[in-house]
Amino acid sequence: MSGPLKVVSEKELGVDPERALANAEAERTLANADSVILPSADDDYKAPIDEEAKALALAIAEAADDRKAGNITILQTGDISYLADYFVIVTGFSNVQVRAISNSIEGAIEDKFGRQPIRTEGMSEGRWVLKDYGDVIAHIFMPTDREFYDLEAFWGHAKRIEFAPASIQA
Repeated sequence: MSGPLKVVSEKELGVDPERALANAEAERTLANADSVILPSADDDYKAPIDEEAKALALAIAEAADDRKAGNITILQTGDISYLADYFVIVTGFSNVQVRAISNSIEGAIEDKFGRQPIRTEGMSEGRWVLKDYGDVIAHIFMPTDREFYDLEAFWGHAKRIEFAPASIQA
């Protein structure tokens, strides 16, 4: 390969290679079948809810709430994207708070689930920190960055999962 293009592996994109292989095998099987009933655009197929991923997303939201994150939003993206089953999007109001929220999430998930993020991006800048846990991706934004990227609008067709911050529950 020549030129400045970078080859990105499935792992770097967050695609499970085993899942991708299984999907490719299924597509080949369907392509070779004589009479296959294919789903239509009218079908209302919903991917089954992964309860462990949902519990992870809620734990991430709780850890962010512990550090006074604002506007905590959980989006169920698994049935509309292969990137992750859930996005957790929160706001921190200073670079220090964004980093504190990120650290709180990492500590809580390590304690409750014994998991570390696959990848963390943005800690040095502290404006938009991304913590990728595979099935759940946490986005911790400063207000202006959250408004600029507007992930809720981009993923507007995703189902929102209810989360009530502890301050409201008390």
